[in-house]
This record gives sequence, structure tokens and C-alpha cells, in this order.
Amino acid sequence: MRFYVLGLGPIGCLLAHNLRSVLPRTHPITLIQKTAKQAWTPQNAAAKITVENQGIRQSTDNFDIEVFDRYSGSGGGVRFNPQLSREQSAVFAPSDEDLRTEPIEALFIATKVHSTAPALSHLAPRLTSRSTIVLLQNGMGLYEDLVQRIFRNPENRPHFILASNTHGAWLKSAFHVVHAGIGDITFGIVPDSRKRDFEASMADESKPLYERSLVLDDITRPDDPSFDQYRSLRHTVAVLRSLDALGCQWSPIADVQLAMRRKLVVNAIVNPLTAVLGCRNGGLFKDESSHNMMRSVCEEAAAAFRAQIEADTQAWLDSLDPSVDKSQVPVGRVPKELGADALEREVLRVTHVTRGNISSMLSDVRKNNPTEIDFLNGYLVRLGEQYDIPMPVNRALVQLVKMRCAIPIDQTF
Repeated sequence: MRFYVLGLGPIGCLLAHNLRSVLPRTHPITLIQKTAKQAWTPQNAAAKITVENQGIRQSTDNFDIEVFDRYSGSGGGVRFNPQLSREQSAVFAPSDEDLRTEPIEALFIATKVHSTAPALSHLAPRLTSRSTIVLLQNGMGLYEDLVQRIFRNPENRPHFILASNTHGAWLKSAFHVVHAGIGDITFGIVPDSRKRDFEASMADESKPLYERSLVLDDITRPDDPSFDQYRSLRHTVAVLRSLDALGCQWSPIADVQLAMRRKLVVNAIVNPLTAVLGCRNGGLFKDESSHNMMRSVCEEAAAAFRAQIEADTQAWLDSLDPSVDKSQVPVGRVPKELGADALEREVLRVTHVTRGNISSMLSDVRKNNPTEIDFLNGYLVRLGEQYDIPMPVNRALVQLVKMRCAIPIDQTF
């Protein structure tokens, strides 16, 4: 089975390196580049990724590299040929034989969130209901955006895995990653449009709750008549679970959404404030004003999350058979981790641990790249609008970041 990686920044390269470390060579790994110009580097020619942690370097090789083909309407890619010069690669026009158009079984995506939909639009002809897509981006709302814009038909929609990543990494050079902060990756499977229960073992009442765990056979088994439909999903989950060096853990999707919400709030505070103020993470929360800003974002987010969870619970109750006793279901129960106080403690904890870091949004602003603000504070603003929760501070932070991006970073007076 071939695995594709799209988005070769620090997290994408870190993931590809660890995939190659655990997968037998019989399972190819293809790195997708947007253009031949991006693909042409000495590291690409050697098809090698280097990961550095505390001064120790480890390298993996034997990757395939595929370049988006601007001539193809079938999502085709061109296998990168390192024998061509940089100039030849830039003008290379592939023949039909050069194009790779076979279906993609498993695709890991670590691009910036705003780049994901355009990239998937190109690859969509090669993605089927049997494909599996793993999303590793910051922010929230991306899956819903992709469903609305690209995969509207649930019968043709690929399987999706959502992942929350807490590793810290940065690129020293192309394909050379510094793994600066050891974290973990929690992932879960988006519920199946065909109603297959991927978490059935968690409801096994023959076992005490602490002994229950998710099992691959809940996805599919070799003797399953629908095995081919779910084969790539099972194999992708199995591979993720084997990435011990990244601390990958398969969890119920509700637990993943909890982790993603907590990370969202951290990023919705640290990223815009550092981007606007031009400071490292550790420069925040040394004054009353930044603490007040943090508190306001946490309170707004907590109120929106509560409204969302209560509405989702009520919708589930309304879908039950009338004979079911609904009086015992706690509609208003919200995880304590999503309360404003708990969110504030998490922001302060992460900020302390990453105090020497430059946030990704500040880096984007300095490089004049698009930011992820619309999927951070912008997501919270949209959530507030949906449930009639005022979001004045989050709305202001969205506007401040966009104002900052509109001013040339090198402007002097």
C-alpha cells in the first residue's frame, strides 16, 4: 500500500520520516510537491529527510517524489526526475506515460489550513470512498469546509481521520527538521456515513470501562464482505498506532475533538497576540492587559463550546425512538476541560513550555504568508454566530491580524 504525504513543512517531514522508519520498503511513501521548482533541491535528489533532536541527527531515504501536474485535470502527478536540472524541471512537460493518476489510498495532509482545500481540489479525481485522508492542521472547521466545498456526496466521500498534534518542530533547511519539542498525536476517525461503528468495542459492557479499548477489527476484518471499502482506513490507523516515537494514540472522536478544542483556544490566543505584538511566546502574560485579553477569549470560547455541545446533545436526543427514556441524559454536561478557568490554565502552561518559540502566525506575518486566523479566532466567531454567543474579542483579534498583514513588515518611518 502506498502512502502519500502532502505538506512538507516541519510536521509533514517529521511524519514522513517516522513513517519511513516503521514501514517496510514494500510500502512506498510518496512526498507531494506543488511545483517542480519546489521539488528541485539536493535533498530531493537524494530523497532523504533528516530529523535533529538535541543535536542528534537521524536520516531516512527511499522516498518517491511527485509534483502536481498543471496540465492534468485528473489530479495527476509527475514523478520527480532528479536527473533533470533545475531549469529543465521547471519547463518539463510530461507525456501521458509520465503522469501518475492511480487512486490514492492513504493521504496525510500537513499543509497550512488555508492551502488544504485548493490542494485537495486538484487531487480529488484520485480520491474515492475507499481512500483515507489524515488531517494534521491547526485550527478547526477544516473538515466541515472540505465536506462543503469538495466532498459533498457522502457516498463518494473518503474516510477522514482528525489528528491533534502537540509536537514542536521547525525547518533548518529543506527536508532538515529540528524536533524542538516532544509531544504527542491524538487521532480519531470521523463517523462513517454508512453507519459502521468504528468505536463499537468502547460500548462492550462485558468489560469494565477501564479495560475497553478501540480495536482494528471494528473498522474491518479480512473476512468482512466490505473489507475493500475499509481496507485503507484499517491499514492507516494501524500505521499511525505504530508511530511510537511520535506518541500516536487512537482515541474516540469525542476525545479528539476535546483535544482539538483545547489546542484551538491556545492557538487563538498565543498566535494572534504574538503576531500583532511581534514577540516570542514567552513575551506574553507579563502584564494585566494580556491576562485580561486571554481571559476574554477563554470565556467566549467556553460559552460557544457549551452552546455547541448542548445543541448536539439535544439533536441526538431528538433522533432517539420516543420509547427511550430521555430524562436521565444530562443535556448540560460539558467537559470540565472546556471551562474558562481550565482553558486559561492550559494557555499559561503551553505558553510557559514554548516560551522561547516564535509562533507560526508571527512567522507567517514576517514572511508575508497567509495566516490561519480564519480557522482559529475566525472559527470561534462563526461558532458564536451559529449559537448567538457574542464574540467581541475574538472578532477584534481577527481584524487586528488582518490589519497587521496588510502593513508591509519592513515599513519604516
